[in-house]
Amino acid sequence: MATQIEPATQTDENAFRAEVQQFLADNFPAELKGQSNALAGVDGPTNETPAQTKWREAVGARGWGTPTWPKEYGGGGLTKAQAKIIDQEFAKAGAYNPIGGMGVMMFGPTLLEYGNEAQKQEHIPPICRGEIRWCQGYSEPNAGSDLANLQTFAEDKGDHYLVNGQKTWTSGGQWADKCFAIVRTDKSDKHKGISFMLIDMDTPGVEVRPITMISGTSPFCETFFTDVKVPKENLVGEEGQGWTIGKRLLQHERTNISGGGSLARLMGQSLGDIAKKYQPTGADGELADAVLRDKIADFEIRWNSFLLTARRAMEESKAAGGVSEISSVLKKLGTKLSQERSELLIEIRGLQGLGWEGDSFTDSELEAVRGWLFGKATTIYGGSTEIQNNIISKRVLGMLDHQ
Repeated sequence: MATQIEPATQTDENAFRAEVQQFLADNFPAELKGQSNALAGVDGPTNETPAQTKWREAVGARGWGTPTWPKEYGGGGLTKAQAKIIDQEFAKAGAYNPIGGMGVMMFGPTLLEYGNEAQKQEHIPPICRGEIRWCQGYSEPNAGSDLANLQTFAEDKGDHYLVNGQKTWTSGGQWADKCFAIVRTDKSDKHKGISFMLIDMDTPGVEVRPITMISGTSPFCETFFTDVKVPKENLVGEEGQGWTIGKRLLQHERTNISGGGSLARLMGQSLGDIAKKYQPTGADGELADAVLRDKIADFEIRWNSFLLTARRAMEESKAAGGVSEISSVLKKLGTKLSQERSELLIEIRGLQGLGWEGDSFTDSELEAVRGWLFGKATTIYGGSTEIQNNIISKRVLGMLDHQ
């Protein structure tokens, strides 16, 4: 028998839904309808139009960009049910969440768990208002899959640390205001010698060099630290706790990389609808190519099943106290499916799916080609598929290494 919703609860939710609808009517600029939050990505500077600024400030003032975060730090302080209503009503209005980026996806949730009160008061409110952009200082030239091999060293100088070293694949580093980084504070222990600290990107001695990707974009950087002074108050947690904090943050990252963090993609144009613009159809409107039709149907079933499963798994993890090792499962499957989708888009569009530039291709066709190339990295960054397999085998399935 279906569970009945208490009338009072239903009334409260209806009232809140009406509040969100009125907020959208009063604040969402019509010219932004159908757009996405480009400012939350890693492939461009934080330039805003007046309309984008108006929308970001309106949502940030209410804390609705981070609806379930504590109100005392600038979040919405709302329930999960209310947050879901915001998602639903924004989607109906064609409105995007203007608050995002690494501060929301990775750093903020981690700081709420491990930061002290002063750090939360300083850093969380600007994230909730979308006023600051963060980047991640993790990978190094010789510390990728074996991240704990990192060598960037923070020397204790009394009232500050002096940081020297190099990070690579720093997403959006050339546009970021601040960096959350894991560095070595003790060379005698591989894991316990790692600490987690915050670095202002405009500090003297910080240099970023963008890396041009095969897609033609430069969203990643090499980042160099030369005698960079970092105040002691920028240490998150205790010295030597960085590996624990860093792994926690990676769970948030992997969940978001997987695509499992949102069901918004379910509302987008299906591969079948796209295919009908490029491929012959029969009298009944179905694709004439039966093999391609089967490929698309098979993919859409698996993709939608994944998104629904991911949402359920994430809600279960949150109810249990936050993200968990299930993020490795989501990352492994979600990134692989995203790559499959990109491959199918190329096949569906034929020659129109291989354009690089020129007036004979639409913007969406050109974006799809670059997305296809860029997507090759998703099964590598944030922890490669092989690393996720190790985590799944050990921490999800309970398998141990054989000596």
